[in-house]
Amino acid sequence: MPLFEMSGDSLTQITGRTFTDLGMTERNNLQRAIRASIEAITPGIRTMVLAEEFGDWVGANRRIDLLCLDEDANLVVVELKREGAAHMELQALRYAAMISTMRFDQAVDAHRQYLRAIGSEGDAEKIIRDFLDVDEDEQAALSPKVRIVLAASDFHSELTTAVLWLNDQGLDIRCVQLSPHDLGNRVLVDIQQVIPLPEAADYQIAVREKSQEQVAAAKTTKRDLTRYNLLIGEKAFTRLAKRRLIYEVVSELVRNRNVSVDQIKEATSWPAMFLEANGHLDSGALLAANPSVTNPRRYFISDGELFFENNKTYAMSNQWGNGTIEAVNELIALAPVGPAIEFQPTNRSSTSLADNEVE
Repeated sequence: MPLFEMSGDSLTQITGRTFTDLGMTERNNLQRAIRASIEAITPGIRTMVLAEEFGDWVGANRRIDLLCLDEDANLVVVELKREGAAHMELQALRYAAMISTMRFDQAVDAHRQYLRAIGSEGDAEKIIRDFLDVDEDEQAALSPKVRIVLAASDFHSELTTAVLWLNDQGLDIRCVQLSPHDLGNRVLVDIQQVIPLPEAADYQIAVREKSQEQVAAAKTTKRDLTRYNLLIGEKAFTRLAKRRLIYEVVSELVRNRNVSVDQIKEATSWPAMFLEANGHLDSGALLAANPSVTNPRRYFISDGELFFENNKTYAMSNQWGNGTIEAVNELIALAPVGPAIEFQPTNRSSTSLADNEVE
């Protein structure tokens, strides 16, 4: 559909252009912009970029535009075309097959090379583990499932028909349309997911996942992978892992409800819930004051996650087990009068996981 600018009581159509007309190249402009804002083409699921122009395989000279990872530990092949999208689904399928056996350590190595290429000194493994919410001493693995995102300015019926059929067979391929418009000295890009349609996506995914669960039921191991939506008044948090759910509840109580750390410890019956030290400290100083801590990743330890009370600094543990939800309910009951705190499992929750997947 065309894009319009509203001015007074009239609408003026904004000129639709092509990336080629605007002098934009596929790799130097479009790919770099999407790399920096990957969430623009992956709505509804957190995604990080693992590598760019990835082609670390034997006997092939082709490269994946962007290789990504989503919050469910699925690899994501992102293919971009600034104009026509002919046959890009076949290319993406080949790439998905090639990387389907990638191990966690190989993903870390790919991300390490990517970070070097963009001039970052970040710790590749820590970044990935933090993104997946997996501790340093936990075994980490990638899901055997590979998702595909095709992003282009136009999709022909041959491609969309093929994608719809492939999705019916259990694949997860999404088509995202990029429509550039020229507005004076600015370029506006209208980004729309066209397959699956956003309003039907949750239903289609739920049907596909239910079918896959039934097929795989005989070879899966029971584990609670449920994620939760949390509502505090009008503030919403979506798809939280259990450890992040209880952290956000504790954060609300300590920062906004005047509930003390001691009250929280007593309510959860877990005295070792916090790492603490005297003074108003940053994370580095807090760790220095606790030299016995050998694995800082067991705590919500970044500066923005710390709590301060009575000239003491606290970092909350993220090591929660089967009693997490019971503890959350106990903490909510502890909250004084204020905005309601409510939570519930998301529609994409699961109670089973193949042995080589992680929470």
